[in-house]
Amino acid sequence: MSNKLFKSILNTIPRPLLIKASYLVRPIIALSLKGNKFTDPIDGKSFRKFLPYGYGKQRENALSPSTLSLERHRLMWLFLKDETDFFTSKEKLKVLHIAPEQCFLDIFRNQKNLEYTTSDLESPIADVKADICNLPFEDNSYDVIFCNHVLEHIPDDTKAMQELFRVMKKGGFGIFQIPQDISRKTTFEDDSITDKKERAKIFGQYDHVRVYGLDYFDKLRSVGFKVDEIEYTKKISEEKLKRFCLMKGEILPVCYKL
Repeated sequence: MSNKLFKSILNTIPRPLLIKASYLVRPIIALSLKGNKFTDPIDGKSFRKFLPYGYGKQRENALSPSTLSLERHRLMWLFLKDETDFFTSKEKLKVLHIAPEQCFLDIFRNQKNLEYTTSDLESPIADVKADICNLPFEDNSYDVIFCNHVLEHIPDDTKAMQELFRVMKKGGFGIFQIPQDISRKTTFEDDSITDKKERAKIFGQYDHVRVYGLDYFDKLRSVGFKVDEIEYTKKISEEKLKRFCLMKGEILPVCYKL
């Protein structure tokens, strides 16, 4: 599949339809790209190349043909596996996954140590249809919360962060990844830009409402979270960075409710 065609598909087909279609085409693409140059650490399968990905500028070898994981998913997987007891906890963990990613869905659902709930307003694979700014869950409900590449879509991201804080248990943690421009000190948003092409050019995607800067972490802290800014690729060897197709320098925002 050419980069141009792939980019066109991403920008024209609504995300819920893309999710449904991916279940049909994924096995065919994975079979056609089998090889041993790159490996997806989530399922251990190897390929001669990964797929390109990006709504604007396409990143080469970004999307795994088997799990449909991106660089950020593979980084989070390695962190959870090597630095937490997420997969090994003897006590059952209550997990909330906002806008669940396909690469994790079946694995997390089948984990015996997890009580796993997914939620989203539009996703066809979510258990609970809900607005992140008004979650239908009790206070202090979840040990672990994932909310990745969601907040940049939400006009009132402060309210969304407050809801994530409210439903997290004391002593719990969450990973809230966002597309971030680490060269920016402050987050940029401008509601006056309404043209989709212009928004895609400035914000990275037509449906993003801001570009987060380094102040993102302080915004999470302002609602009550303790935030660790973890540049986890520094702990991964150069060989594995290349083999797993990871994005060097990406920061994992790991948030705790003390």
